Amino acid sequence: MAASGKLSTFRLPPLPSIREIIKLFRLQALKQLSQNFLLDLRLTDKIVKKAGNLTNAYVYEVGPGPGGITRSILNAGVAELLVVEKDSRFIPGLQMLSDAAPGKLRIVHGDVLTFKIEKAFPVSLRRQWEDDPPDVRIIGNLPFSVSTPLIVQWLENVSQRNGPFTYGRTPMTLTFQKEVAERLTASTGSKQRSRLSIMAQYLCHVEHILTIPGRAFIPKPEVDVGLVHFVPLTEPRIQQPFPLVEKVVQRAFQFRRKYCYRGLGMLFPEAQRLDSTRALLQRAEVDPKLRPGQLSIPHFRSLCDVYRDMCDQDPQLFGYNFREELKQKKSQKQAREDEGGQQDGDHL
Repeated sequence: MAASGKLSTFRLPPLPSIREIIKLFRLQALKQLSQNFLLDLRLTDKIVKKAGNLTNAYVYEVGPGPGGITRSILNAGVAELLVVEKDSRFIPGLQMLSDAAPGKLRIVHGDVLTFKIEKAFPVSLRRQWEDDPPDVRIIGNLPFSVSTPLIVQWLENVSQRNGPFTYGRTPMTLTFQKEVAERLTASTGSKQRSRLSIMAQYLCHVEHILTIPGRAFIPKPEVDVGLVHFVPLTEPRIQQPFPLVEKVVQRAFQFRRKYCYRGLGMLFPEAQRLDSTRALLQRAEVDPKLRPGQLSIPHFRSLCDVYRDMCDQDPQLFGYNFREELKQKKSQKQAREDEGGQQDGDHL
């Protein structure tokens, strides 16, 4: 018990400021990697507080950069902090933090998109899915270029209960461009409602908990930043495989300004498109003249259930890709035109 008390009262010794570390190691945010640094430790403390009580927790921080949020996490009394940083320029500054917090900070020079977090923390931390979330947290100020592909990857991990969710319903607190944060949390019928809204909300409780003004970052991004908190649900709101849900949702938002039947029609080959789309919408009890943003998660649940049934009856249907069909038609048309030109040449 004494040990856990010690952990929770830990404070980092005096260290160079983030600004001084940036100067010391001549660090610059690279525009092509959409990097932005947070230098205000009061703000990084606020972000970490929003992630909940971290006393004795095991934290996985993604994209630590020069280590602003890293410091605040260490000061929150964590049992262990694991950081994964792709950019080697930041490693020496993070190493200074590690030296100041012996046994607390583990640094991995690697890519968050491929790092195997399920092997990183003790097996004893694992909880049953139905239990309260484990003492594992994910926190990150992600480069904008990585944030959307990474959250989609993690949502798929949630659906399969693997990756970071091997430990149970691991909460995540992550930064996104404000517009992306608004999409992730958008309600039915709102302007920002999108594919991301459905994919996040059918699997997690999602909350936009803080807006950080762009001026707080160096260099200042052109947009403000949203902090979003995710907690996986004990039961997904759509009980179908992730790739199937993703396909139905993607097609529905294919033509976001048109009626939903237009995009959903792209689930089916042209020869059967009209009849199959009509059958899908009728059986799912969805009004074909709703816009994609007006479709609720119960609407998508019905659409996915019916589409799954149609795929079970026609095993080739799920593999159908309208873009491939389009490509094929174009090349056939081109071949006919080439052949026509060849014949005209023969007549000459």
